[in-house]
Amino acid sequence: MDIANSRRAGRHVSLSRRHFLAAGAVAAVNAPCLVSASALGRDGHLPPSERIGMGFIGLGGQGTGHLLGGAWTYVPGGYIARDEVQVLAVCDVRRERREPAQQRCNQIYAEKFGQADYRGVQAYHDFRDVLARPDVDAVLLALPYHWAGLMATMAARAGKDVYCEKPICITVREGRNLIETCHRFGRVYQAGTQQRSEYGGKFRQACELVRNGRIGRLQEVYAYRSPGAFLPAAWTTDDSQSVPDGFDWDLWLGPLPWRPYTGGAGHALSGFFVGDVNWSPHHYDIVHWTVNPDPTAGVEVWPEGGVVHYRYPNGVLVHSTGYPGENVGAEGGACFVGSEGRIAVDRNNIVSYPPSILHEPLRPGDARVYHTTSHSGNFLECIRTRRPTICNPQAAVDSMTSILIGGIALALGRSVHWDPLRGEFPGDEAANRLLSYTPRPPWRL
Repeated sequence: MDIANSRRAGRHVSLSRRHFLAAGAVAAVNAPCLVSASALGRDGHLPPSERIGMGFIGLGGQGTGHLLGGAWTYVPGGYIARDEVQVLAVCDVRRERREPAQQRCNQIYAEKFGQADYRGVQAYHDFRDVLARPDVDAVLLALPYHWAGLMATMAARAGKDVYCEKPICITVREGRNLIETCHRFGRVYQAGTQQRSEYGGKFRQACELVRNGRIGRLQEVYAYRSPGAFLPAAWTTDDSQSVPDGFDWDLWLGPLPWRPYTGGAGHALSGFFVGDVNWSPHHYDIVHWTVNPDPTAGVEVWPEGGVVHYRYPNGVLVHSTGYPGENVGAEGGACFVGSEGRIAVDRNNIVSYPPSILHEPLRPGDARVYHTTSHSGNFLECIRTRRPTICNPQAAVDSMTSILIGGIALALGRSVHWDPLRGEFPGDEAANRLLSYTPRPPWRL
């Protein structure tokens, strides 16, 4: 969809930040008011022209946590508290979410800038209005599962940098399209798999120790979670409810097949997914980061006894269950088993067997992986520098693809062979049909 030509693009007139500043300067001359130093970029504050204009789309618990401060930003006060960010827009299909978020943001800026009548944060119910604003440099997306990949791609096409919460995409083709679009439009993308950056560097430490052979040759990985895939079940029902006032149900459904509102509208509708696409991205992102498979070589996947197994081209086996008797790994982590020891890691702990593995520091010549200590901070830094983020679209989609092909094997109840170079299951028509779906008009890219 061409955002510039969308019928919604003409609903408002947007000033660039620099034009806004010029207009504000004229107003300041003619009006008897005082403008605070923070608003002008003094006393150590960045001037508005150097702040990153952001829009926040999806204002549930996670989206609001990013915006105003929560467990996912690791910075008190959220993005709005960052001096290098200017929140310009908040958006949600639910009025009871977007209007309080707008009011709170304007209140925070009113206090920060010393302007009691501050109204610089606008609220929208349709995300296309946010993407149409030329002064919005970047968007943070915290959405229902089916919207993540599609909206991130639309945002990149509209020239926005993107921070997107998991599950990143719900089909393999959706993910490949996201990679291509970010590359073609030169967009910075960060997936919300913050374990690469946060939690005291425990996941990075495990990754580097394994990659540098501290447990010998890596043989097996226990991922602790089932993979998953988009697999709509047959659906018929006479059940329906009145859509709550202020809730755009049609826009919430977006690309999904139409169905009446029945009271359920959380992260996902029941009957659309097999396995786990919600929590598993944290686990498999760390697994994929550490295993670091050949991106051109095939992968074999098969379900057995309720557990999905992967055989990577370097001979490593990955199992969608926990290591027997090992408690560490369940909170977003994994257990890596090598020929000379093993390491288990999660958000709370990292352990090794033998224990001495953790006590020997990396040597100067050892390989290192991308190092950052703030996931959201890394996103903002990369917007300014245009370098890739720690979980760029290729890395994010590669990890998510491993989840989705495992989910397809789970759905089919048999082994599948994945060719990452061709992006398909060679000669397997039934599996290839699950690589994509036809979105409901007008949501076709």
